[in-house]
Amino acid sequence: MSKFCDNLFRYSRREACEVHIGKTTIGASHPVAVQTMTNRDTNDTEACVAQIAAAAREGCPIVRLTTQGTREARNLAEIAARTHAEWPDVALVADVHFLPAAADVAAESADKVRINPGNYNDKGGALTALLDKCARRGVALRIGVNHGSLSQRMFDLYGDTPEGMVASAMEYLRACREHNFHNVVVSMKSSNVRVMIYAYRMLVDAMRAEQMAYPLHLGVTEAGDGNEGRIKSAVGIGALLADGIGDTIRVSLTEEPEREVVAGRMLVDYMADRAESDTAITPAAEAAFERIYSPFEYRRNVSDVVGRVGGHNVPLLRSEMSDEECAGVATIEALGKNPVAEWRRAIALKEASDDHRPVLLTRSYTVASADELRIKAAADFGVMFVDGLADVIDICCSDVTPEELQGVMLDILQASRVRISKTEYISCPGCGRTLYDLQGTLATIKERTSHLKGLKIGVMGCIVNGPGEMADADYGYVGAARGKVSLYRGKELVLRNIPQAEALDRLIELIKADGRWAEQE
Repeated sequence: MSKFCDNLFRYSRREACEVHIGKTTIGASHPVAVQTMTNRDTNDTEACVAQIAAAAREGCPIVRLTTQGTREARNLAEIAARTHAEWPDVALVADVHFLPAAADVAAESADKVRINPGNYNDKGGALTALLDKCARRGVALRIGVNHGSLSQRMFDLYGDTPEGMVASAMEYLRACREHNFHNVVVSMKSSNVRVMIYAYRMLVDAMRAEQMAYPLHLGVTEAGDGNEGRIKSAVGIGALLADGIGDTIRVSLTEEPEREVVAGRMLVDYMADRAESDTAITPAAEAAFERIYSPFEYRRNVSDVVGRVGGHNVPLLRSEMSDEECAGVATIEALGKNPVAEWRRAIALKEASDDHRPVLLTRSYTVASADELRIKAAADFGVMFVDGLADVIDICCSDVTPEELQGVMLDILQASRVRISKTEYISCPGCGRTLYDLQGTLATIKERTSHLKGLKIGVMGCIVNGPGEMADADYGYVGAARGKVSLYRGKELVLRNIPQAEALDRLIELIKADGRWAEQE
């Protein structure tokens, strides 16, 4: 089996080369850095500097701004000057989608430039010119691949898959290496947590095969807001950090940037405390684990069936089980600082002994807030369900209410895509391209539609993050122009440029016409 990490049963940090982003260095043994992104118009210097300052006060060393055009790219110089006068250690990243010219201008003042291979179609002259400019100024480059916005050529070859994302990234990494430019970071983002995890694992495997060791920026794109956004991000990012993968992260929330930083630092600090284990695992147990483990696609470990538990049944909460069912499962409690390795080791030993009972995973937490529990528990439990290794979840914590505790467990199962219990919102965090009040609109849409169990609704600020980045959604609400919204069914544009005042009612009409509406009870 291809390996994306050195050891599934002991923590070790993936070795990555050093990359300098302003005064922050990532990779090697440097701590994982937390990033965020402004959500104001990049031409509005005062608003952007204020958001950067708020993020810096929370300890954020790297802030990204959208530079969708040359005008925004030029104003980045003014923002940089204002920022560095007060926060000299904060690095600024220019986010470029469509225009090579904007990347070229941004490289004159940014500390890092992010390009999307799906939209930056020339690996020849324009890319070479950008690499030359970045090399002269010491500017880093992020190759930011997003699920749902692959180039048409890659889509035709691989479809909308993690394999296509990896192939796209590797093309650009090879181009950078051929040009002897190595100040490169890579990201493989998706709103689908499984796709995101598989894509990063595949990329690490592909880079190892070609002796590359570029740092990785981790994130679940369009994760949404509130409890669900934090849990979704922690499941995806935590699954990779648990195996030592990742050098920078962003918890992408439809909230103010500094709140992303608070959540991100909480996650990074928790995952940094993974402990080495001296407990050896036998070759027989390791071989048994590899037989049931699938790192690059979802495959459920089909256990024996005990009542409603195990087999192909959806995972349960312990509180939902009968006494008979509880007596028939293998309960594995994690007590140490590295629960993922601890659980994997116990499952490997169980399988090696021909014990195929369903697996109940349990862990106790002491926390200062419900958000702390959400982030820690999602980072621990999520990867086990994403990898199909568990049948029951049991989180113990007396510091939150029983209702909050149940919500955390159900949200972890939903983010892991093993049990759908409510509506999922694929919502971008907003940026300088956003064309309406994203946070307020999302709240209103949730109020009207959150009772629709199982639907996925995309809420996007602009066409750049529209049909591509919400590729996994059943319906999409996308900013098209000031005061205008376009509605999608999947990737199909159904209504174009309708007044925003009508858009939510028209979305509900569309859901009703498809027979997917239910009245609130």
